[in-house]
Amino acid sequence: MSELGRKKKSQGFELAMMTPALILLAIISFVPLFTMIWMSLNKVGLIGGLSFDFIGLDNWAKLFSDPDIGSSWILSLIYFAAVVGVEMILGTAMALLIHSLIKARNIVLSLVLIPMFIAPIIVGLLGRFLLDPSFGLYSWILSTTGVYDGNILGTVGAAMAAVIGLNVWEWTPLIALIVLAGLTAVPTDILEAAEVDGASYRHKLVSIILPSILPILLVALLIRSMDAIRFFAIIFITTNGGPADSTKIIPIRLYDIAFRFFDLGYASAVGLTMLVFSILIATAFVRVLKRKETTV
Repeated sequence: MSELGRKKKSQGFELAMMTPALILLAIISFVPLFTMIWMSLNKVGLIGGLSFDFIGLDNWAKLFSDPDIGSSWILSLIYFAAVVGVEMILGTAMALLIHSLIKARNIVLSLVLIPMFIAPIIVGLLGRFLLDPSFGLYSWILSTTGVYDGNILGTVGAAMAAVIGLNVWEWTPLIALIVLAGLTAVPTDILEAAEVDGASYRHKLVSIILPSILPILLVALLIRSMDAIRFFAIIFITTNGGPADSTKIIPIRLYDIAFRFFDLGYASAVGLTMLVFSILIATAFVRVLKRKETTV
């Protein structure tokens, strides 16, 4: 048997071995997806058992004319941009600082990563107690220093800043960890040559380090973007979308539609828009990443 024949036989055997897992994965992935699409075209009833009343595109027409959904998407984009932007900047800075350490690097890294291993619900509960206007430590510090003396989680604007801060505190270490792994691939010989030529740290950072870790930064940005657009736990525990819907981003709105008002057909349409948005974001980042890889 020729080399080509053996290769084809090997590929056929591997495909046959993977087929059961692929079928199971397809069932797990596509059955819920097509169920959601079907539900978005129906008025789903729960009284007396699950029932479907086909209404066509009525849920979708309602979706694109609902001002509450529009305001939630605006809040989601603000939350998304703030969380991802701040996490990328702080995470990259933390990684650069940790990478520059000569001693106790592993100890510092272990301490930095602690927030990442705390469940988001616990982070939300911690934030809720620490920001309580009566006995919260953070509220007391802000009031004592004269920075802010109101109810942080009960004030429009301050509540959004608080939940953004809690998210940033928890997930910035993940960005730092990813970027720190990428920094190990920066060519040391080029850095040493730049030092010999008298280049400052800023020039090395802009001209050598950041271009070298740009693909890693894009991967980190993609990972956090996929999570930030569907983030739920911290806001649900701390403000539940309040005050006055000022933190009701689209996942919280989706929860209310599905589990408070039990409009599962409309909720399916809203959920599918979140899925489409996530796919568009992921596709854009992957294209940019491929373009960077081809230019390197």
